[in-house]
Amino acid sequence: PEVIDQVADNSKKVVEGLNSKSLPYKIIFKTVATDSDSIRKVCNEANNTENCAGIITWMHTFSPAKMWIHGLTQLRKPLLHLHTQFNKEIPWGTIDMDFMNLNQAAHGDREFGYIGARLDIPRKIVVGHWTEDSVAYDIAKWMAPAVAVTEGQHIKVARFGDNMRDVAVTDGDRIEAEIKFGWTVDYYGVGDLVKSMDKVTESQIDELMAEYAKLYDIDPKASLASIREQAKIEIGIRSFLDAKGYTAFTTNFQALHGMKQLPGLAAQHLMAEGYGFGAEGDWKTAALLRAMKIMANGKATGLMEDYTYNMDSENGLILGAHMLEVCPTLAGTKPVIEVHPLGIGDKEDPARLVFKG
Repeated sequence: PEVIDQVADNSKKVVEGLNSKSLPYKIIFKTVATDSDSIRKVCNEANNTENCAGIITWMHTFSPAKMWIHGLTQLRKPLLHLHTQFNKEIPWGTIDMDFMNLNQAAHGDREFGYIGARLDIPRKIVVGHWTEDSVAYDIAKWMAPAVAVTEGQHIKVARFGDNMRDVAVTDGDRIEAEIKFGWTVDYYGVGDLVKSMDKVTESQIDELMAEYAKLYDIDPKASLASIREQAKIEIGIRSFLDAKGYTAFTTNFQALHGMKQLPGLAAQHLMAEGYGFGAEGDWKTAALLRAMKIMANGKATGLMEDYTYNMDSENGLILGAHMLEVCPTLAGTKPVIEVHPLGIGDKEDPARLVFKG
């Protein structure tokens, strides 16, 4: 018991030290797991805890790895193996067998690494002393995708209309996506969105227009009626998504029956607030963008299409663009609301955000 208590105290200090490094998410010390049953219980507790994004393991000393088999094979959350030890340096002047037996992290972590490889468990391995900034940095880099993977199980995409006709890449296997990633992808007719838009009041539009004015410059030549129409579309989409628990959506310029404009400013502003979006019915991009928004904490993320190359062997580039819906989190200048013609969709000229990246 004294040894276990010492391991627990040291482990808590490691957790406190890492949390002091301003990690994006908090690490919580759970327990010292010493047998198969306790390990399995911890793994299943993580599985069943909604706000747990993953597990970090560390072997304070030698840990026979067969006892990890049941827990690791049942674990459904991301795993990080922290290959560290409590002491930073070898205490040459005082080292004895008690110290050696308590601090066999080098031995225990190799044993754990073996069983992880044998079970072919996807995992991140971070090596170094827990006080080093580089270790905290590597853990922080793992945390973002770990949260995205876990939260990704709750991604729900509403498809307003089908994907663009004759296009292959925006199609796909929605059943497989739910099996592999947990994504729910549902279809709704554009009429369902129009019904939501019809419930929008003028006062709601006024409120959103005031928000636009704070966030963006407005081109004095732009039609206010066009901008207000985008505000109406945005409120209608947001109300629909929030009421049904969706965090991402798609539109298609070929499916706009009952709408005056293709969502432009509306889609851009919703993306800036963290919703995933895919143009032309691209539900995979919508779900991936939602995951990227989670990983990047909403910063500098958006959908883009590859348009053309700069095929210079010494300066190779791909020009990414899109006709309308580029997220303003990618902006390097203050976005301006402008109204320009759109050659597809056969609808009114939509308001959209224009900016330099």
